Amino acid sequence: MISNQSALHQFFLYKSYMFTSFYCALVYLKVICSQRALQTCCVERRRAYKDESGEEEHGSTEELAMIELYSIVTRRPLVLQLHKTESGSEYAEFLHAPKKRFTDFAAVRKEIADETDRITGKTKQISNIPIHLSIYSPHVVNLTLIDLPGLTKVAVEGQPESIVEDIENMVRSYVEKPNCIILAISPANQDIATSDAIKLAREVDPTGERTFGVLTKLDLMDKGTNAADVLEGRAYRLQHPWVGIVNRSQADINKNVDMIVARRKEREYFETSPDYGHLASKMGSEYLAKLLSKHLELVIRQRIPSIIALINKTIDELNAELDRIGRPIAADGGAQLYMILELCRAFDRIFKEHLDGGRPGGDRIYGVFDNQLPAALKKLPFDRHLSLKNVQKVVTEADGYQPHLIAPEQGYRRLIDGSISYFRGPAEASVDAVMFLLVQ
Repeated sequence: MISNQSALHQFFLYKSYMFTSFYCALVYLKVICSQRALQTCCVERRRAYKDESGEEEHGSTEELAMIELYSIVTRRPLVLQLHKTESGSEYAEFLHAPKKRFTDFAAVRKEIADETDRITGKTKQISNIPIHLSIYSPHVVNLTLIDLPGLTKVAVEGQPESIVEDIENMVRSYVEKPNCIILAISPANQDIATSDAIKLAREVDPTGERTFGVLTKLDLMDKGTNAADVLEGRAYRLQHPWVGIVNRSQADINKNVDMIVARRKEREYFETSPDYGHLASKMGSEYLAKLLSKHLELVIRQRIPSIIALINKTIDELNAELDRIGRPIAADGGAQLYMILELCRAFDRIFKEHLDGGRPGGDRIYGVFDNQLPAALKKLPFDRHLSLKNVQKVVTEADGYQPHLIAPEQGYRRLIDGSISYFRGPAEASVDAVMFLLVQ
């Protein structure tokens, strides 16, 4: 009865929640991924390794989004959710401080650093516990990205020797997900063949369907050299086109040059570059964001049929379970009593079918009543309970201090009640035996 009601309750909750969950699944796919589950899609931004001196080769967190968070060294995964708004205001919110709204991105940088130190301390240790940050702005696309600690070659002072393996395992735990989109970032002033980001991306995504290649530091290449072969897919071809990026310099970061100015300089660089001018329309951070957004729309269209199929399969399974359980239980007492009687009648009918030979096992049920129960009753101590001495004792006790002309009824009732109590054990054992046979 309880399981019936519980299953029905879950079913109706499921039915009412179905369309809501379907819509949320689309939104979840739309923004690629967020939170820890990473069951849908995520964009992972990869930084290259450190050299033997421990200095980072390339790539601040600037590629993540057009916000000013880029002087931060990533020591915890940063789940960055971008929300496009209609209003002109821009602000940020952290999951660990939901009621606090940040409008100064310098304060956002400080909060990320403080929250990182809260888990890792003021050391160079890393942690796999993510920080969740949401950015609301009219200048971004709806997108969620995950910034991970950069791959390293050696441990620097203050880091354990296992740091190299720890970071790689953390990164793999994200990028191995089949719905994860990998943003593999490499510096243009290094050989692309030695890029750890590309190497790891190829291991987990050999077909390249989930990998987007990004080249940074195009403006820092030696004179007379360029990365056109890579960007045009001749040096290393990916299924998706390469995108070139020009970030703010360290001097720009120190001067707090805002991102609008930085993006304008980036566009001007590609438009006026003799090496990349013909690719200017397909270069830059803004183009990369739009490219990812369009790819996500394609992913959503591909995922919708499987989501619908999963929902329909779950509905069919629940309907089959309901058919097996039976009709729902009414709330009022009269209807519940009626249902109990109906269940009793159904049980009585099935029980008779067993006894009448319509169902197997009837002979064994007969055996319980013809053999097991009589044998147990013969062992009951009725001769002692109904002996003359015990009857006199019970009647005398019931008579009290004023003897009755005839034996008191209370004495007989005590004898009868005592006798019936002896039947309880064998009767319950017989019921359990029959129940065991019916269950079998």
